[in-house]
Amino acid sequence: MFLVDSHCHLDLLDLAPDQGDLNQVIARARNFGVHYFLNVCVKLADFPVVLKTAEQFPFVSASVGLHPNETGEDIDPDKLVSLAQHEKVVAVGETGLDYFRSEGDLEWQRERFRTHIRAANTVLKPLIVHTRDAKQDTIRIMGEEGADRAGGVMHCFTEDWQVAKQALDMNFYISFSGIITFKNATVIQEVAKQVPLDRILLETDSPYLAPVPKRGTPNEPAYVRYTAEYLAELRKMSVDDLAERTTQNFFKLFRGAVRPHV
Repeated sequence: MFLVDSHCHLDLLDLAPDQGDLNQVIARARNFGVHYFLNVCVKLADFPVVLKTAEQFPFVSASVGLHPNETGEDIDPDKLVSLAQHEKVVAVGETGLDYFRSEGDLEWQRERFRTHIRAANTVLKPLIVHTRDAKQDTIRIMGEEGADRAGGVMHCFTEDWQVAKQALDMNFYISFSGIITFKNATVIQEVAKQVPLDRILLETDSPYLAPVPKRGTPNEPAYVRYTAEYLAELRKMSVDDLAERTTQNFFKLFRGAVRPHV
């Protein structure tokens, strides 16, 4: 089996139980059939660490971006474009809108999102979009800025079918995290049954949102296997077939990533 964790934060994992050794996390993941990882950037100040990890492992790629909730730094559009051109960087983000954690006039957040979309369109690398309590503005800005040109993924999808359909129509993929295994995630589960098989990705968003049966513990890339097994059952297909299709989807979207032989 070959699974991809299409969205994880390797640099945010607590490595203390592994004596600070990321190799142990990678080994557990590979034992679970997870053989490729997209290490996603949330702070530009931390991008060198994100990139260093990607350069250390041939089966790890990186993204570059500034999460919508990060208020401690600004973004230089030209620098973002420059960083995004690195060969190990396969995506721009994560970016988007989050009205759940931010208050007041959020025009700065919307402008930051536009900056990321423009950078992605400049370098022609896909976007990683985060949206929370902001679905209308997220879709609107994606349309206004021509996000369909770069394409991308709606990461850790938690919206309804209407939002999924609008994103699909703009050349975006839909990525499901461990949330889909939660009992109260019935809306997301229904969406997961409807999204075309060739537009689905899997992720952990580790160290957050561990799936059942690991819910409540720190998440790690190995646990994407549980999400894959749940989604396969939901769609009435074998987990091996789901793994192969979602892996094909990942390498089709993130063209800069190279599938290793395992």
